Amino acid sequence: MNTRLDEIEKMLEKERSLQIKDLSEYFDVSIETIRRDFIKLEKRGLLQRIYGGAVARNLSTIEPLYEERTMLNFSEKKKIGQKAVELVNDGDSIALDVGTTTLELAKALVGKRKITAITNSLQIASVLSKDLNIRIILLGGDLRSGELSTSGFLAEDNLDYFIIDKLFLGIGGITDIGITDYNVVESNLRRHYLKKAKHVIGLADYSKFGVKAFNHICSLDKLDYLVSDQQIPSGMIKILKKHNVQILLA
Repeated sequence: MNTRLDEIEKMLEKERSLQIKDLSEYFDVSIETIRRDFIKLEKRGLLQRIYGGAVARNLSTIEPLYEERTMLNFSEKKKIGQKAVELVNDGDSIALDVGTTTLELAKALVGKRKITAITNSLQIASVLSKDLNIRIILLGGDLRSGELSTSGFLAEDNLDYFIIDKLFLGIGGITDIGITDYNVVESNLRRHYLKKAKHVIGLADYSKFGVKAFNHICSLDKLDYLVSDQQIPSGMIKILKKHNVQILLA
């Protein structure tokens, strides 16, 4: 019994989310046995049970380095960015939050749409600047090295002048409590973005599910769409649909 629990714990650390049916087949035990294992692991604070499975439960104040995040799940992020372009129409005013997945959206937008883009990411602004049909508004503020993003009261004041059709929100973690992220100052700017946007579109690859970062950004019902990859936990799909979030899979 303990051997199976230990193995489930290791699998959860790696995959971030697990399905009861898959584990039942893998260990050749009943679904009820896996459910009981999940209950034990939940009591230890290692996971959170969701419909049909479980997600890892961890509260993190430490954000992975930007260079590491750029390489992590790159193919999934690229596909998510390309899929998210479908939600952008010519003439839209959009906001692109800082993040490695929103950066892939920026790359996919070049040559595809005639838009106005607001961002606090120097890297996103640089990518979009290659397209003369994209008007770029770069928010001022304190520059964060590594991320090359601006934030703080100057960025928030700049943002207050605009009305945004669609916000593409970067996500550090997503659970049933909502969207979370790491940096305190950038998290506050994200809340300003949410106030100014008519529609909110979250971008998250499968590794973000079950992760609970330090700063709570918003509840799930603030999202209109979530764009993710094919490995999104089925239990989270059910939770998102209960909050009327439309899901697009890349």
